[in-house]
Amino acid sequence: MTAELVRGQNHPLSRSRVEIRVSAHTPVLALVSAGDDAGRLPGPEAVAHPGARALAGLEVPGELSGRHRFTVDLDSVGPAVHRVGLVLVLPPGGPARFGAVPAPYVAVAEPEGAEIAGYALTGLDSETAVVALELYRRQGAWKVRAVGQGYAAGLGALLADAGLPGPAAVALAAQVMATAPPEPAASAPAAAESAVAPATAVTSAPATAAEGATPTAPAPAAHAEAASAASAEAVMPMAPEDATPTAPAPAAHAEAAPAVPASAEATPTVPQGVRVSREVPPAPPAAQPPDPYVEVSGSASGDAPPTISYAHPRRRPTSAEPPEPGPQRAQAPGPGEPPRPVAGDAAGWSMEERLYNQVWGMFEDLARTVSAYRGAVEFADARMDRELGEALSDPRQRLGGSGDAARDAARERRDELVDRARAVLDRDLAQLVAETEVVEPALPVPYARWDSPVWHDGRAAALPEESPLALRLGDLHLPERPDLRIPMLMRLPLERGIWIDNGRTGSEAAMAMDTDRLRLAAMDMAVAHAVRLLAVHPGGRYAVHVIDAAGAGAASLAPLVRSGVLAEPPAAGPGGVTRTLAALTRRVDLVQMALRAGAPEDLPPDVDTAGQLLIVHDFPHGFDDRAVTQLRYLADEGPAVGVHLLMVADRDEASAYGPLLDPLWRSLMRLSPVPDSHLADPWVGHHWTFEPDLPPQGSQVLDRALGRIAAARRGPRP
Repeated sequence: MTAELVRGQNHPLSRSRVEIRVSAHTPVLALVSAGDDAGRLPGPEAVAHPGARALAGLEVPGELSGRHRFTVDLDSVGPAVHRVGLVLVLPPGGPARFGAVPAPYVAVAEPEGAEIAGYALTGLDSETAVVALELYRRQGAWKVRAVGQGYAAGLGALLADAGLPGPAAVALAAQVMATAPPEPAASAPAAAESAVAPATAVTSAPATAAEGATPTAPAPAAHAEAASAASAEAVMPMAPEDATPTAPAPAAHAEAAPAVPASAEATPTVPQGVRVSREVPPAPPAAQPPDPYVEVSGSASGDAPPTISYAHPRRRPTSAEPPEPGPQRAQAPGPGEPPRPVAGDAAGWSMEERLYNQVWGMFEDLARTVSAYRGAVEFADARMDRELGEALSDPRQRLGGSGDAARDAARERRDELVDRARAVLDRDLAQLVAETEVVEPALPVPYARWDSPVWHDGRAAALPEESPLALRLGDLHLPERPDLRIPMLMRLPLERGIWIDNGRTGSEAAMAMDTDRLRLAAMDMAVAHAVRLLAVHPGGRYAVHVIDAAGAGAASLAPLVRSGVLAEPPAAGPGGVTRTLAALTRRVDLVQMALRAGAPEDLPPDVDTAGQLLIVHDFPHGFDDRAVTQLRYLADEGPAVGVHLLMVADRDEASAYGPLLDPLWRSLMRLSPVPDSHLADPWVGHHWTFEPDLPPQGSQVLDRALGRIAAARRGPRP
């Protein structure tokens, strides 16, 4: 039975030798790209086209036709190839866009046999080149994913998104178009006989993604398999098509660039958190957002496109240092069963990086499998409503048993489809739960929950010698499986500030909570994040400043004050606010000037080169207009030079400033001290419930961590 896929769904392949079939109503070029596990092409030689037809394990057709068939031997592709993509291109002189012709249909089949999975490329409009589907490798097994990502700018834009440099992408696109042979005369009847997708694979109006989020190309999920039982009738909600798509999001387990050798790190005189030109990541910085979590409509977060870069910001493109050995892959317990999950089973240069990528893989997989289920339910409901409407519109069926029978049959078909989709969802959720059970205990200190044993045994007894890749802020979950929690990891160094909302109008949970308790919980959450940030960095890497103009956060700040880890006592009153902001503003100005001059080591001796964390409580109390302007300046310019903002505030209390502060709120990552569904994923735009990670009640974990931090600060600064 053929699995009819919709955009974003995948299907396992039970054999390594498969046949790709293309049926279009107009002559097209069929190309194949061979990328790594991040979907990046190593060079023009990784693309098979009519001018260079052969790659390891495959050979693309050399003619221009409405129908193509060719074989792919997945056992013969190189070990570095993890994604084999099928690209369809409209040739010069043909239709100007895919939207002007019926939807092409692509399929993966047994050689000279039955189809395994098919996909109709519906919803295309101004695109002239499209990634139709891809075969990708996951845990040693191959799967097929329906991609359907089109490019209005043509093949050159597609190749550039796949990682080729701009000039190389343009040159290769021109070469492909120049070598495109004319369509054989025999291909016209073949095009007229081309197969189309089954009638049940209908399309629906695209679901709108998070407000302000530019849709990205669908990235293949690592675990969430397509709902094969219901996929013939289910439609996955998708982000609206853009005339010029953004770069595809890297795979959930994307391979990052090699690590920097210890001897190549920047000298201690360079301010911590500052990114000098020689330390920038190898990936192009176009449209790079501050973080991958997207605020849903109506939130106060930024409007950056939700693309994701998994490369560590301090990694270099080359290194002689070999990667850490990965974990041994587990064998499947039986035929047809998924392999047992293994912690660290993802690409990366170190175990920490592998676990980071694996967590992101789980995040994406849960988003996509729930999206497939919700799409199936929406389709089943829509079909039932249509059938009930047709039954009621017939006067002969309004009375008597025939109308009741038609309505009962419609409800039964709806329930059957939903049950089949739920069974597939439960299967995928069970696999993710099993993976969570092995990944969560293996997470290092920066990623672990406060109640994890790593905070209480010898692994956290001393501060690390290197900065971590990311920091855990809390957990995310969906209503389909509330007990399946995905760690929310924030990349380091922080590229945007954090705003902990202590207002009662942000969510229903906040409205149901007493104001004093909510404010206390928000400040406790800020202190916990500050302690975690200090505990996972080398001693002296960060200096912490606190502005508590009214002194209302004294109870929560007591552990920081008592341990002596603050750079100075909490600033109180308007005078303290002015002094603290003036000092940090001066530091930002001096570091920026030093970097522009190319001499970051020539800073004045009184400038602290450590990263700076500013905790602001109860903004805007104690702030005058000049202080507000300086705070906005620190929020905008500070992260690039190692000054980071952690603000606890109620937006309603700053309403007197009107739209003046809107850029400030948008520049910060909003979190809530109570469960709140204000975050969306960058793939399908689900509303995720965020729950903060706080130390257990009565635990001494913060005091012990602060003791280690204070002891490390008494030693020499790294």
